[in-house]
Amino acid sequence: MAEVAKAVAVVDLALKACTAYDRPDAAARLTAAKRALADPVLHVVVAGEFKQGKSSLVNALVGANICTVDDDVATAVPTYVRHGAKPEAALLYEPGRRESIPVADVRRHVLENGAPSREKPSGVEIRIPRKILAGGMVLVDTPGVGGLGSPHAVASLSAISMADAVIFVTGAAQELTRSEVDFLQRARSLCPVVVCVITKTDFYPAWRRIRDLNEQHLATHCPVPLIPVSSALRSRAVKANDTALNTESGFTDLVRFLTDRIGRSAADRLVAEAMAECAELCDQLGNRFQAEKAALADPEAAARVVRELTGVKDRVEALKSAAAKWNLTLGDGVTDLTSDIDHDLRGRVRVVIAEADAAIEEADPADTWLEMEAWLQARMADELLANYELLRQRAGELSQRVGDHFHEASTMLMRRPPVADPTPLAAVTDFEHKIDLQRMRLPKQAMVALKSAYGGALMFIILGSLVGVQLGPIGVGIGLVMGHRGLREEKKRQVQKRRAEARNAIRRYCDEVSFVANKDSRDTLRRVQRQLRDHYSGLAEELNRSNAQALVSASDAAKRTQADRERRLKDVDAELERVRQMRKRILAVTG
Repeated sequence: MAEVAKAVAVVDLALKACTAYDRPDAAARLTAAKRALADPVLHVVVAGEFKQGKSSLVNALVGANICTVDDDVATAVPTYVRHGAKPEAALLYEPGRRESIPVADVRRHVLENGAPSREKPSGVEIRIPRKILAGGMVLVDTPGVGGLGSPHAVASLSAISMADAVIFVTGAAQELTRSEVDFLQRARSLCPVVVCVITKTDFYPAWRRIRDLNEQHLATHCPVPLIPVSSALRSRAVKANDTALNTESGFTDLVRFLTDRIGRSAADRLVAEAMAECAELCDQLGNRFQAEKAALADPEAAARVVRELTGVKDRVEALKSAAAKWNLTLGDGVTDLTSDIDHDLRGRVRVVIAEADAAIEEADPADTWLEMEAWLQARMADELLANYELLRQRAGELSQRVGDHFHEASTMLMRRPPVADPTPLAAVTDFEHKIDLQRMRLPKQAMVALKSAYGGALMFIILGSLVGVQLGPIGVGIGLVMGHRGLREEKKRQVQKRRAEARNAIRRYCDEVSFVANKDSRDTLRRVQRQLRDHYSGLAEELNRSNAQALVSASDAAKRTQADRERRLKDVDAELERVRQMRKRILAVTG
Protein backbone atom coordinates (compact mmCIF):
# COMPACT_ATOMS: atom_id res chain seq x y z
CA MET A 1 0.00 0.00 0.00
CA ALA A 2 1.10 3.57 -0.69
CA GLU A 3 0.61 4.60 2.95
CA VAL A 4 2.86 1.80 4.15
CA ALA A 5 5.60 2.77 1.68
CA LYS A 6 5.39 6.41 2.81
CA ALA A 7 5.52 5.34 6.44
CA VAL A 8 8.61 3.18 5.82
CA ALA A 9 10.32 6.17 4.16
CA VAL A 10 9.56 8.37 7.18
CA VAL A 11 10.85 5.69 9.58
CA ASP A 12 14.06 5.43 7.55
CA LEU A 13 14.50 9.19 7.85
CA ALA A 14 13.90 8.97 11.60
CA LEU A 15 16.48 6.19 11.89
CA LYS A 16 19.03 8.42 10.15
CA ALA A 17 18.20 11.14 12.67
CA CYS A 18 18.78 8.66 15.52
CA THR A 19 22.22 7.91 14.13
CA ALA A 20 23.04 11.59 13.61
CA TYR A 21 21.84 12.65 17.05
CA ASP A 22 23.13 9.63 18.99
CA ARG A 23 19.76 8.15 19.98
CA PRO A 24 20.17 4.33 19.89
CA ASP A 25 17.30 3.96 22.39
CA ALA A 26 14.79 5.52 19.99
CA ALA A 27 16.36 3.64 17.06
CA ALA A 28 15.47 0.30 18.69
CA ARG A 29 11.76 1.18 18.81
CA LEU A 30 11.80 2.55 15.28
CA THR A 31 13.50 -0.58 13.98
CA ALA A 32 10.77 -2.70 15.57
CA ALA A 33 8.11 -0.49 13.95
CA LYS A 34 9.77 -0.82 10.55
CA ARG A 35 9.94 -4.60 10.96
CA ALA A 36 6.21 -4.70 11.71
CA LEU A 37 5.45 -2.61 8.61
CA ALA A 38 7.56 -4.90 6.44
CA ASP A 39 6.05 -8.14 7.72
CA PRO A 40 2.52 -7.62 9.09
CA VAL A 41 0.66 -10.62 10.51
CA LEU A 42 -3.14 -10.51 10.23
CA HIS A 43 -4.95 -13.37 11.94
CA VAL A 44 -8.38 -14.19 10.46
CA VAL A 45 -10.23 -16.80 12.53
CA VAL A 46 -12.78 -18.99 10.72
CA ALA A 47 -15.34 -20.19 13.29
CA GLY A 48 -18.80 -21.72 13.44
CA GLU A 49 -20.76 -24.90 14.16
CA PHE A 50 -19.19 -28.18 13.05
CA LYS A 51 -19.99 -29.52 9.55
CA GLN A 52 -20.88 -26.06 8.22
CA GLY A 53 -18.07 -25.91 5.65
CA LYS A 54 -15.31 -24.00 7.48
CA SER A 55 -12.47 -26.08 6.01
CA SER A 56 -14.03 -25.96 2.53
CA LEU A 57 -14.28 -22.18 2.83
CA VAL A 58 -10.57 -21.86 3.67
CA ASN A 59 -9.67 -24.16 0.76
CA ALA A 60 -11.80 -22.11 -1.62
CA LEU A 61 -10.29 -18.83 -0.40
CA VAL A 62 -6.72 -19.90 -1.08
CA GLY A 63 -7.58 -22.03 -4.12
CA ALA A 64 -5.99 -25.22 -2.77
CA ASN A 65 -7.11 -28.32 -0.86
CA ILE A 66 -4.98 -27.80 2.20
CA CYS A 67 -7.57 -28.06 5.03
CA THR A 68 -8.97 -31.57 5.45
CA VAL A 69 -12.67 -32.00 4.62
CA ASP A 70 -14.54 -35.10 5.82
CA ASP A 71 -18.25 -35.93 5.91
CA ASP A 72 -18.03 -38.13 9.01
CA VAL A 73 -15.50 -36.53 11.35
CA ALA A 74 -14.66 -32.96 12.28
CA THR A 75 -11.51 -30.88 12.65
CA ALA A 76 -9.99 -31.50 16.10
CA VAL A 77 -7.03 -29.05 16.20
CA PRO A 78 -6.70 -25.55 14.71
CA THR A 79 -5.05 -25.22 11.31
CA TYR A 80 -3.00 -22.09 10.51
CA VAL A 81 -2.70 -21.34 6.79
CA ARG A 82 -0.08 -18.72 5.92
CA HIS A 83 2.13 -17.67 3.03
CA GLY A 84 5.27 -19.58 2.16
CA ALA A 85 7.68 -19.90 -0.74
CA LYS A 86 6.72 -23.57 -1.17
CA PRO A 87 4.10 -25.93 0.31
CA GLU A 88 5.16 -27.22 3.72
CA ALA A 89 3.53 -28.22 7.01
CA ALA A 90 4.48 -28.46 10.68
CA LEU A 91 2.93 -29.60 13.93
CA LEU A 92 2.84 -26.98 16.69
CA TYR A 93 3.42 -27.94 20.31
CA GLU A 94 3.51 -25.96 23.52
CA PRO A 95 5.61 -23.97 24.25
CA GLY A 96 6.69 -22.82 20.79
CA ARG A 97 8.00 -26.21 19.59
CA ARG A 98 7.60 -27.24 15.92
CA GLU A 99 7.88 -30.54 14.10
CA SER A 100 7.95 -30.56 10.30
CA ILE A 101 5.70 -33.11 8.58
CA PRO A 102 4.81 -33.87 4.95
CA VAL A 103 1.79 -31.93 3.71
CA ALA A 104 0.14 -35.25 2.79
CA ASP A 105 0.20 -36.29 6.49
CA VAL A 106 -1.78 -33.28 7.73
CA ARG A 107 -5.06 -35.21 7.64
CA ARG A 108 -3.84 -37.75 10.21
CA HIS A 109 -3.19 -35.03 12.77
CA VAL A 110 -6.12 -32.70 12.08
CA LEU A 111 -9.18 -34.94 12.11
CA GLU A 112 -10.91 -36.02 15.29
CA ASN A 113 -10.25 -39.73 14.72
CA GLY A 114 -6.89 -39.25 13.08
CA ALA A 115 -3.94 -41.45 13.85
CA PRO A 116 -2.82 -41.08 17.45
CA SER A 117 0.57 -39.54 18.11
CA ARG A 118 2.92 -39.56 21.05
CA GLU A 119 1.80 -36.07 22.00
CA LYS A 120 -1.27 -34.19 20.87
CA PRO A 121 -0.27 -31.03 18.94
CA SER A 122 -1.80 -27.67 19.78
CA GLY A 123 -2.17 -26.88 16.08
CA VAL A 124 -1.01 -27.50 12.53
CA GLU A 125 0.66 -24.85 10.36
CA ILE A 126 0.51 -25.03 6.57
CA ARG A 127 2.45 -22.67 4.30
CA ILE A 128 1.58 -22.25 0.62
CA PRO A 129 2.47 -19.65 -2.04
CA ARG A 130 -0.79 -17.72 -2.54
CA LYS A 131 -1.31 -14.05 -3.40
CA ILE A 132 -4.15 -13.58 -0.88
CA LEU A 133 -1.77 -14.63 1.91
CA ALA A 134 1.26 -12.67 0.72
CA GLY A 135 0.25 -9.57 2.68
CA GLY A 136 0.61 -11.37 6.01
CA MET A 137 -2.90 -12.84 6.32
CA VAL A 138 -3.11 -16.02 8.39
CA LEU A 139 -6.33 -18.05 8.06
CA VAL A 140 -7.14 -20.05 11.21
CA ASP A 141 -9.49 -23.01 10.68
CA THR A 142 -10.81 -23.64 14.21
CA PRO A 143 -11.94 -27.04 15.60
CA GLY A 144 -15.55 -27.98 15.04
CA VAL A 145 -15.82 -30.94 17.43
CA GLY A 146 -18.80 -30.61 19.76
CA GLY A 147 -20.34 -27.48 18.28
CA LEU A 148 -20.67 -24.00 19.77
CA GLY A 149 -21.54 -25.34 23.22
CA SER A 150 -18.31 -27.27 23.68
CA PRO A 151 -14.88 -26.35 25.09
CA HIS A 152 -13.67 -26.10 21.49
CA ALA A 153 -16.00 -23.14 20.99
CA VAL A 154 -14.46 -21.46 24.01
CA ALA A 155 -11.00 -22.09 22.56
CA SER A 156 -12.23 -20.45 19.33
CA LEU A 157 -13.46 -17.41 21.27
CA SER A 158 -10.10 -17.23 23.01
CA ALA A 159 -8.36 -17.17 19.62
CA ILE A 160 -10.88 -14.58 18.38
CA SER A 161 -9.93 -12.21 21.21
CA MET A 162 -6.45 -11.84 19.71
CA ALA A 163 -7.51 -11.97 16.03
CA ASP A 164 -7.70 -9.11 13.54
CA ALA A 165 -10.95 -10.40 12.04
CA VAL A 166 -13.49 -13.23 12.28
CA ILE A 167 -15.30 -15.13 9.52
CA PHE A 168 -18.31 -16.82 11.11
CA VAL A 169 -19.59 -19.68 8.96
CA THR A 170 -23.20 -20.86 8.93
CA GLY A 171 -24.88 -23.21 6.45
CA ALA A 172 -27.74 -22.40 4.08
CA ALA A 173 -29.73 -25.38 5.40
CA GLN A 174 -31.38 -23.35 8.17
CA GLU A 175 -31.48 -19.88 9.66
CA LEU A 176 -29.15 -18.80 12.45
CA THR A 177 -29.79 -20.59 15.74
CA ARG A 178 -29.83 -19.01 19.18
CA SER A 179 -26.40 -20.46 20.00
CA GLU A 180 -24.95 -19.07 16.76
CA VAL A 181 -26.32 -15.59 17.46
CA ASP A 182 -24.95 -15.72 21.01
CA PHE A 183 -21.55 -16.79 19.67
CA LEU A 184 -21.60 -13.94 17.13
CA GLN A 185 -22.43 -11.40 19.83
CA ARG A 186 -19.56 -12.59 21.98
CA ALA A 187 -17.16 -12.68 19.04
CA ARG A 188 -18.11 -9.12 18.08
CA SER A 189 -17.37 -7.94 21.62
CA LEU A 190 -13.91 -9.52 21.41
CA CYS A 191 -12.91 -8.59 17.84
CA PRO A 192 -13.75 -5.36 15.99
CA VAL A 193 -14.12 -6.91 12.50
CA VAL A 194 -16.66 -9.75 12.08
CA VAL A 195 -18.39 -11.03 8.94
CA CYS A 196 -21.05 -13.77 8.74
CA VAL A 197 -20.77 -16.08 5.72
CA ILE A 198 -23.56 -18.40 4.47
CA THR A 199 -22.03 -21.47 2.82
CA LYS A 200 -23.42 -24.22 0.56
CA THR A 201 -25.66 -21.90 -1.44
CA ASP A 202 -25.21 -24.24 -4.43
CA PHE A 203 -26.71 -27.15 -2.46
CA TYR A 204 -29.84 -25.48 -1.01
CA PRO A 205 -32.20 -23.77 -3.52
CA ALA A 206 -33.94 -21.79 -0.74
CA TRP A 207 -30.72 -20.09 0.42
CA ARG A 208 -32.07 -16.63 -0.46
CA ARG A 209 -34.90 -17.04 2.05
CA ILE A 210 -32.35 -18.17 4.67
CA ARG A 211 -30.24 -15.12 3.82
CA ASP A 212 -33.22 -12.79 4.35
CA LEU A 213 -34.06 -14.43 7.70
CA ASN A 214 -30.44 -14.21 8.83
CA GLU A 215 -30.29 -10.54 7.87
CA GLN A 216 -33.28 -9.91 10.12
CA HIS A 217 -31.64 -11.80 13.02
CA LEU A 218 -28.35 -9.93 12.59
CA ALA A 219 -30.06 -6.54 12.30
CA THR A 220 -31.86 -7.21 15.59
CA HIS A 221 -29.13 -8.85 17.66
CA CYS A 222 -25.70 -8.42 16.04
CA PRO A 223 -25.28 -6.00 13.10
CA VAL A 224 -22.47 -7.55 11.04
CA PRO A 225 -22.09 -7.95 7.24
CA LEU A 226 -23.64 -11.08 5.68
CA ILE A 227 -22.12 -12.68 2.56
CA PRO A 228 -23.56 -15.83 0.86
CA VAL A 229 -20.94 -18.00 -0.88
CA SER A 230 -20.48 -21.36 -2.57
CA SER A 231 -17.13 -23.06 -2.01
CA ALA A 232 -17.85 -25.62 -4.75
CA LEU A 233 -18.46 -22.91 -7.38
CA ARG A 234 -15.36 -21.04 -6.24
CA SER A 235 -13.19 -24.16 -6.58
CA ARG A 236 -14.49 -24.82 -10.11
CA ALA A 237 -14.00 -21.15 -11.02
CA VAL A 238 -10.38 -21.23 -9.85
CA LYS A 239 -9.65 -24.41 -11.83
CA ALA A 240 -11.33 -23.08 -14.99
CA ASN A 241 -10.17 -19.46 -14.47
CA ASP A 242 -13.82 -18.44 -14.95
CA THR A 243 -14.41 -14.86 -13.76
CA ALA A 244 -18.21 -15.01 -14.13
CA LEU A 245 -18.44 -18.24 -12.14
CA ASN A 246 -16.16 -16.76 -9.47
CA THR A 247 -18.48 -13.76 -9.14
CA GLU A 248 -21.48 -16.08 -8.91
CA SER A 249 -19.78 -18.00 -6.08
CA GLY A 250 -19.87 -14.89 -3.87
CA PHE A 251 -16.17 -15.07 -3.04
CA THR A 252 -15.46 -11.83 -4.88
CA ASP A 253 -17.35 -9.94 -2.16
CA LEU A 254 -15.64 -11.94 0.60
CA VAL A 255 -12.14 -11.34 -0.80
CA ARG A 256 -12.93 -7.64 -1.20
CA PHE A 257 -14.10 -7.49 2.42
CA LEU A 258 -10.93 -9.20 3.63
CA THR A 259 -8.73 -6.93 1.54
CA ASP A 260 -10.46 -3.64 2.31
CA ARG A 261 -11.61 -4.07 5.91
CA ILE A 262 -8.93 -6.33 7.34
CA GLY A 263 -5.83 -5.53 5.31
CA ARG A 264 -6.47 -1.79 5.31
CA SER A 265 -7.36 -1.59 9.01
CA ALA A 266 -4.26 -3.54 10.00
CA ALA A 267 -2.06 -1.42 7.75
CA ASP A 268 -3.59 1.78 9.14
CA ARG A 269 -2.92 0.58 12.68
CA LEU A 270 0.73 -0.28 11.93
CA VAL A 271 1.25 3.03 10.11
CA ALA A 272 -0.28 4.98 12.99
CA GLU A 273 1.95 3.23 15.53
CA ALA A 274 5.09 3.82 13.42
CA MET A 275 4.23 7.48 12.94
CA ALA A 276 3.61 7.85 16.68
CA GLU A 277 7.15 6.59 17.31
CA CYS A 278 8.52 9.11 14.80
CA ALA A 279 6.46 11.91 16.36
CA GLU A 280 7.90 11.10 19.79
CA LEU A 281 11.40 11.40 18.35
CA CYS A 282 10.48 14.76 16.80
CA ASP A 283 9.19 16.00 20.15
CA GLN A 284 12.36 15.01 21.96
CA LEU A 285 14.69 16.44 19.31
CA GLY A 286 12.61 19.61 19.03
CA ASN A 287 12.69 20.19 22.79
CA ARG A 288 16.45 19.68 22.80
CA PHE A 289 17.15 22.21 20.02
CA GLN A 290 14.56 24.72 21.27
CA ALA A 291 16.31 24.80 24.66
CA GLU A 292 19.68 25.27 22.99
CA LYS A 293 18.28 28.00 20.75
CA ALA A 294 16.85 29.87 23.74
CA ALA A 295 20.23 29.76 25.49
CA LEU A 296 22.07 30.92 22.35
CA ALA A 297 19.67 33.76 21.55
CA ASP A 298 19.72 35.24 25.05
CA PRO A 299 22.88 34.64 27.08
CA GLU A 300 21.22 36.10 30.17
CA ALA A 301 18.41 33.58 29.84
CA ALA A 302 20.85 30.67 29.50
CA ALA A 303 21.09 30.23 33.25
CA ARG A 304 17.30 30.10 33.48
CA VAL A 305 17.13 27.49 30.70
CA VAL A 306 19.75 25.41 32.47
CA ARG A 307 17.81 25.62 35.71
CA GLU A 308 14.61 24.56 33.97
CA LEU A 309 16.34 21.62 32.31
CA THR A 310 17.87 20.65 35.62
CA GLY A 311 14.40 20.64 37.14
CA VAL A 312 13.16 18.49 34.26
CA LYS A 313 16.07 16.14 34.91
CA ASP A 314 14.97 15.74 38.52
CA ARG A 315 11.39 14.98 37.43
CA VAL A 316 12.60 12.45 34.88
CA GLU A 317 14.81 10.80 37.49
CA ALA A 318 11.76 10.60 39.74
CA LEU A 319 9.87 8.89 36.91
CA LYS A 320 12.47 6.12 36.92
CA SER A 321 12.24 5.47 40.66
CA ALA A 322 10.14 2.79 42.32
CA ALA A 323 8.24 5.53 44.17
CA ALA A 324 6.95 7.10 40.95
CA LYS A 325 3.17 7.40 40.83
CA TRP A 326 2.84 5.33 37.67
CA ASN A 327 5.02 2.59 39.21
CA LEU A 328 2.98 2.55 42.43
CA THR A 329 -0.24 2.50 40.42
CA LEU A 330 1.08 -0.46 38.43
CA GLY A 331 2.15 -2.45 41.49
CA ASP A 332 -1.02 -1.78 43.48
CA GLY A 333 -3.20 -2.33 40.41
CA VAL A 334 -1.70 -5.74 39.63
CA THR A 335 -2.07 -6.80 43.28
CA ASP A 336 -5.72 -5.73 43.38
CA LEU A 337 -6.43 -7.24 39.99
CA THR A 338 -4.89 -10.57 40.99
CA SER A 339 -7.15 -10.71 44.04
CA ASP A 340 -10.26 -9.69 42.05
CA ILE A 341 -9.65 -12.22 39.27
CA ASP A 342 -9.08 -15.00 41.79
CA HIS A 343 -12.26 -14.06 43.69
CA ASP A 344 -14.26 -13.90 40.45
CA LEU A 345 -13.01 -17.34 39.40
CA ARG A 346 -13.82 -18.86 42.78
CA GLY A 347 -17.33 -17.42 42.64
CA ARG A 348 -17.92 -18.81 39.17
CA VAL A 349 -16.65 -22.25 40.16
CA ARG A 350 -18.96 -22.27 43.19
CA VAL A 351 -21.93 -21.55 40.94
CA VAL A 352 -20.96 -24.41 38.60
CA ILE A 353 -20.58 -26.83 41.52
CA ALA A 354 -23.98 -25.80 42.92
CA GLU A 355 -25.62 -26.37 39.54
CA ALA A 356 -23.90 -29.75 39.21
CA ASP A 357 -25.00 -30.79 42.71
CA ALA A 358 -28.61 -29.88 41.90
CA ALA A 359 -28.48 -31.91 38.67
CA ILE A 360 -26.96 -34.92 40.48
CA GLU A 361 -29.70 -34.89 43.11
CA GLU A 362 -32.38 -35.05 40.43
CA ALA A 363 -31.12 -38.21 38.71
CA ASP A 364 -28.92 -41.26 39.08
CA PRO A 365 -25.33 -40.55 37.88
CA ALA A 366 -25.33 -44.03 36.32
CA ASP A 367 -27.88 -42.69 33.81
CA THR A 368 -26.67 -39.10 33.30
CA TRP A 369 -22.92 -39.14 33.83
CA LEU A 370 -21.88 -38.98 30.17
CA GLU A 371 -24.05 -35.90 29.64
CA MET A 372 -22.80 -34.49 32.94
CA GLU A 373 -19.17 -34.78 31.84
CA ALA A 374 -19.78 -32.92 28.55
CA TRP A 375 -21.88 -30.27 30.30
CA LEU A 376 -19.31 -29.72 33.04
CA GLN A 377 -16.39 -29.28 30.62
CA ALA A 378 -18.36 -26.83 28.46
CA ARG A 379 -19.66 -24.97 31.51
CA MET A 380 -16.23 -24.61 33.10
CA ALA A 381 -14.72 -23.52 29.79
CA ASP A 382 -17.42 -20.87 29.43
CA GLU A 383 -16.77 -19.55 32.95
CA LEU A 384 -13.02 -19.49 32.34
CA LEU A 385 -13.59 -17.43 29.21
CA ALA A 386 -15.79 -14.99 31.14
CA ASN A 387 -13.07 -14.74 33.79
CA TYR A 388 -10.49 -14.14 31.06
CA GLU A 389 -12.65 -11.40 29.52
CA LEU A 390 -12.74 -9.69 32.91
CA LEU A 391 -8.95 -9.96 33.21
CA ARG A 392 -8.51 -8.58 29.70
CA GLN A 393 -10.82 -5.63 30.37
CA ARG A 394 -9.34 -4.78 33.76
CA ALA A 395 -5.77 -5.13 32.47
CA GLY A 396 -6.57 -2.68 29.69
CA GLU A 397 -8.02 -0.24 32.23
CA LEU A 398 -4.88 -0.61 34.37
CA SER A 399 -2.68 0.10 31.35
CA GLN A 400 -4.73 3.23 30.69
CA ARG A 401 -4.34 4.47 34.28
CA VAL A 402 -0.61 3.82 34.32
CA GLY A 403 -0.22 5.65 31.02
CA ASP A 404 -2.24 8.61 32.29
CA HIS A 405 -0.08 8.91 35.39
CA PHE A 406 3.09 8.67 33.33
CA HIS A 407 1.71 11.34 30.97
CA GLU A 408 0.89 13.65 33.88
CA ALA A 409 4.40 13.34 35.25
CA SER A 410 6.24 13.55 31.93
CA THR A 411 3.92 16.07 30.18
CA MET A 412 4.27 13.92 27.05
CA LEU A 413 1.66 11.71 25.39
CA MET A 414 3.07 8.19 25.34
CA ARG A 415 1.76 5.24 23.37
CA ARG A 416 0.29 2.59 25.66
CA PRO A 417 1.29 -1.01 24.99
CA PRO A 418 -1.33 -3.77 24.63
CA VAL A 419 -1.76 -6.31 27.41
CA ALA A 420 -0.26 -9.77 27.17
CA ASP A 421 -2.19 -12.67 25.64
CA PRO A 422 -3.81 -14.74 28.41
CA THR A 423 -5.04 -17.43 25.99
CA PRO A 424 -4.18 -20.40 28.30
CA LEU A 425 -6.97 -19.30 30.65
CA ALA A 426 -9.54 -20.64 28.21
CA ALA A 427 -8.09 -24.15 28.06
CA VAL A 428 -9.75 -26.95 30.01
CA THR A 429 -8.40 -30.41 30.68
CA ASP A 430 -10.20 -33.66 29.98
CA PHE A 431 -12.48 -34.94 32.72
CA GLU A 432 -10.88 -38.09 34.13
CA HIS A 433 -13.11 -39.48 36.86
CA LYS A 434 -12.39 -42.47 39.10
CA ILE A 435 -15.83 -43.43 40.34
CA ASP A 436 -17.91 -46.59 40.12
CA LEU A 437 -21.10 -45.88 38.17
CA GLN A 438 -22.15 -49.53 37.62
CA ARG A 439 -25.58 -50.60 38.77
CA MET A 440 -26.01 -53.88 40.68
CA ARG A 441 -26.11 -56.82 38.35
CA LEU A 442 -28.94 -59.35 38.59
CA PRO A 443 -26.94 -61.99 40.52
CA LYS A 444 -25.92 -59.41 43.11
CA GLN A 445 -29.52 -58.18 43.42
CA ALA A 446 -30.62 -61.78 44.00
CA MET A 447 -27.96 -62.26 46.69
CA VAL A 448 -28.97 -59.02 48.45
CA ALA A 449 -32.67 -59.98 48.34
CA LEU A 450 -31.92 -63.52 49.51
CA LYS A 451 -29.77 -62.25 52.36
CA SER A 452 -32.47 -59.84 53.52
CA ALA A 453 -35.21 -62.43 53.11
CA TYR A 454 -33.28 -65.10 54.98
CA GLY A 455 -32.39 -62.73 57.79
CA GLY A 456 -35.97 -61.43 58.11
CA ALA A 457 -37.58 -64.86 57.98
CA LEU A 458 -35.09 -66.30 60.47
CA MET A 459 -35.71 -63.44 62.88
CA PHE A 460 -39.50 -63.89 62.88
CA ILE A 461 -39.26 -67.69 63.09
CA ILE A 462 -37.02 -67.41 66.16
CA LEU A 463 -39.37 -64.87 67.76
CA GLY A 464 -42.34 -67.15 67.05
CA SER A 465 -40.64 -70.14 68.58
CA LEU A 466 -39.82 -68.12 71.70
CA VAL A 467 -43.50 -67.35 72.27
CA GLY A 468 -44.59 -70.82 71.15
CA VAL A 469 -46.12 -69.84 67.81
CA GLN A 470 -45.28 -71.75 64.64
CA LEU A 471 -45.36 -69.29 61.68
CA GLY A 472 -45.04 -71.88 58.89
CA PRO A 473 -45.74 -70.40 55.44
CA ILE A 474 -46.26 -66.97 57.00
CA GLY A 475 -42.52 -66.87 57.76
CA VAL A 476 -41.79 -67.36 54.09
CA GLY A 477 -44.04 -64.42 53.19
CA ILE A 478 -42.40 -62.27 55.82
CA GLY A 479 -39.01 -63.23 54.38
CA LEU A 480 -40.07 -62.19 50.88
CA VAL A 481 -41.28 -58.82 52.15
CA MET A 482 -38.06 -58.27 54.05
CA GLY A 483 -35.97 -59.30 51.06
CA HIS A 484 -37.77 -56.81 48.78
CA ARG A 485 -37.32 -54.08 51.34
CA GLY A 486 -33.64 -54.88 51.81
CA LEU A 487 -33.05 -54.83 48.05
CA ARG A 488 -34.80 -51.44 47.76
CA GLU A 489 -32.70 -50.01 50.59
CA GLU A 490 -29.49 -51.32 49.03
CA LYS A 491 -30.36 -49.78 45.68
CA LYS A 492 -31.09 -46.47 47.40
CA ARG A 493 -27.81 -46.68 49.30
CA GLN A 494 -25.84 -47.32 46.11
CA VAL A 495 -27.54 -44.41 44.33
CA GLN A 496 -26.52 -42.14 47.22
CA LYS A 497 -23.02 -43.56 47.04
CA ARG A 498 -22.81 -42.86 43.30
CA ARG A 499 -24.09 -39.32 43.87
CA ALA A 500 -21.50 -38.72 46.57
CA GLU A 501 -18.72 -40.05 44.31
CA ALA A 502 -19.98 -37.92 41.43
CA ARG A 503 -20.01 -34.79 43.59
CA ASN A 504 -16.49 -35.54 44.79
CA ALA A 505 -15.29 -36.13 41.23
CA ILE A 506 -16.81 -32.83 40.09
CA ARG A 507 -15.16 -30.97 42.96
CA ARG A 508 -11.79 -32.57 42.20
CA TYR A 509 -12.14 -31.58 38.55
CA CYS A 510 -13.19 -28.01 39.36
CA ASP A 511 -10.34 -27.69 41.86
CA GLU A 512 -7.85 -28.88 39.23
CA VAL A 513 -9.18 -26.47 36.59
CA SER A 514 -9.23 -23.61 39.11
CA PHE A 515 -5.67 -24.42 40.19
CA VAL A 516 -4.38 -24.30 36.61
CA ALA A 517 -6.45 -21.23 35.66
CA ASN A 518 -5.35 -19.36 38.78
CA LYS A 519 -1.71 -20.05 37.93
CA ASP A 520 -2.25 -18.90 34.34
CA SER A 521 -3.98 -15.69 35.42
CA ARG A 522 -1.21 -14.86 37.87
CA ASP A 523 1.44 -15.54 35.23
CA THR A 524 -0.47 -13.37 32.75
CA LEU A 525 -0.72 -10.48 35.20
CA ARG A 526 2.99 -10.76 35.95
CA ARG A 527 3.65 -10.55 32.20
CA VAL A 528 1.39 -7.51 31.99
CA GLN A 529 3.22 -5.90 34.91
CA ARG A 530 6.64 -6.57 33.41
CA GLN A 531 5.49 -5.36 29.99
CA LEU A 532 4.13 -2.08 31.32
CA ARG A 533 7.05 -1.58 33.67
CA ASP A 534 9.65 -2.16 30.93
CA HIS A 535 7.72 0.01 28.46
CA TYR A 536 7.44 3.06 30.69
CA SER A 537 10.87 2.57 32.22
CA GLY A 538 12.28 2.63 28.71
CA LEU A 539 10.36 5.79 27.91
CA ALA A 540 11.64 7.41 31.11
CA GLU A 541 15.17 6.48 30.09
CA GLU A 542 14.60 8.04 26.67
CA LEU A 543 13.32 11.25 28.27
CA ASN A 544 16.32 11.26 30.55
CA ARG A 545 18.73 10.87 27.63
CA SER A 546 16.97 13.55 25.58
CA ASN A 547 16.93 15.99 28.52
CA ALA A 548 20.58 15.28 29.31
CA GLN A 549 21.55 16.14 25.73
CA ALA A 550 19.49 19.33 25.90
CA LEU A 551 21.10 20.26 29.23
CA VAL A 552 24.62 19.75 27.85
CA SER A 553 23.79 21.82 24.74
CA ALA A 554 22.29 24.66 26.83
CA SER A 555 25.27 24.66 29.20
CA ASP A 556 27.70 24.79 26.29
CA ALA A 557 25.69 27.63 24.70
CA ALA A 558 26.08 29.75 27.84
CA LYS A 559 29.88 29.46 27.57
CA ARG A 560 30.17 30.38 23.88
CA THR A 561 31.38 33.70 22.54
CA GLN A 562 29.08 35.96 20.55
CA ALA A 563 30.53 34.79 17.22
CA ASP A 564 30.26 31.12 18.19
CA ARG A 565 26.67 31.63 19.33
CA GLU A 566 25.70 33.20 16.01
CA ARG A 567 27.27 30.37 14.00
CA ARG A 568 25.71 27.71 16.24
CA LEU A 569 22.35 29.47 16.13
CA LYS A 570 22.26 29.03 12.37
CA ASP A 571 23.05 25.34 12.78
CA VAL A 572 20.32 24.92 15.41
CA ASP A 573 17.77 26.68 13.15
CA ALA A 574 18.73 24.26 10.39
CA GLU A 575 18.26 21.30 12.75
CA LEU A 576 14.85 22.60 13.85
CA GLU A 577 13.87 22.98 10.20
CA ARG A 578 14.81 19.34 9.59
CA VAL A 579 12.66 18.32 12.54
CA ARG A 580 9.77 20.40 11.18
CA GLN A 581 10.12 18.79 7.76
CA MET A 582 10.01 15.34 9.35
CA ARG A 583 6.89 16.33 11.27
CA LYS A 584 5.28 17.51 8.01
CA ARG A 585 5.99 14.15 6.41
CA ILE A 586 4.45 12.41 9.43
CA LEU A 587 1.31 14.55 9.11
CA ALA A 588 1.18 13.83 5.37
CA VAL A 589 1.12 10.08 6.09
CA THR A 590 -1.39 10.21 8.94
CA GLY A 591 -3.59 12.83 7.31
